[in-house]
Amino acid sequence: MSSFFEGLPDKEASASNGFAGNVIDRQSEHRNAQSVTAALADRAARLYLFAGDKAVYRPGTPPDPLFSVEEAEKLGALETELVLLGWADEGPRLAAPLAPDAIDESDGFRVLDLRSLAMEGAMPPDHLGAFAQARSLSYWHQRHQFCANCGTKTTMVSGGYRRDCAACKTQHFPRTDPVAIMLVIKGERCVMGRKPMFAPGMYACLAGFIEPGETIEDAVRRETREESGIVVGRVRYFASQPWPFPSTLMIGCHCEALSEEITRDETELEDCRWFERAEVRRMIGGDHPDGLKLTNPIAIGSRIITSWAMSDA
Repeated sequence: MSSFFEGLPDKEASASNGFAGNVIDRQSEHRNAQSVTAALADRAARLYLFAGDKAVYRPGTPPDPLFSVEEAEKLGALETELVLLGWADEGPRLAAPLAPDAIDESDGFRVLDLRSLAMEGAMPPDHLGAFAQARSLSYWHQRHQFCANCGTKTTMVSGGYRRDCAACKTQHFPRTDPVAIMLVIKGERCVMGRKPMFAPGMYACLAGFIEPGETIEDAVRRETREESGIVVGRVRYFASQPWPFPSTLMIGCHCEALSEEITRDETELEDCRWFERAEVRRMIGGDHPDGLKLTNPIAIGSRIITSWAMSDA
């Protein structure tokens, strides 16, 4: 009897995406009011630090983003709200926010935003994934200090995975915003668009937030029709990517176009058009005659496009 999972690849497509290399064991069932204190007491504990929204690390080959409790204390990290990310094989891993100007690069540190850090390609994937987890949680805590139900200041609990309101007893949990990102395909052609803020010549998948009460497939169909006017039929899931800007889950899909005429959303898109597979391959290879190109490979959109363009289907 064949396995229900026969034919699935040993390595998930999502695992190759930027920020997807996180190997921290979150152990959510073990988090409690004493989790952060207990983790800090472990001599193997290490912290990821942020100066504002930028990652802090020591340059090297590879870069070193981990700080001991003593090092973090000297930088003022223990005076902030620390988040317990979980446990690596070596010990607990935490994250702490610092003031944007707390780090002096002349002391041997470097600060860099996560997008640039990922594009450099030097930071090991497991650390890059942990930074994404840390950045999303820290951002949420910084902007959810007060109860949305009654306005009372809330308290961090469960190692940073919840905030509680003592006044009305409401529990608040970190949010993740799902986004559908899709390549629209018909035969040997696909649809791509470009936003006004894109670099010259850059084209990408269409994308949009999934709305309440909406399936992934319906979001793909709705967003495609809103942005391009194309009617979509079948939808096929490809892979996902944590995208910490600030806390998004990109859900990548390929979808089947049932119509061809494009009616561009002029508010969202500067251009939107059909591309032949051969033309997309030239964009990937960097030899397009008009200098057209795809988004950076760290983004799932580039991999969604490449997986189709370089296939024989």
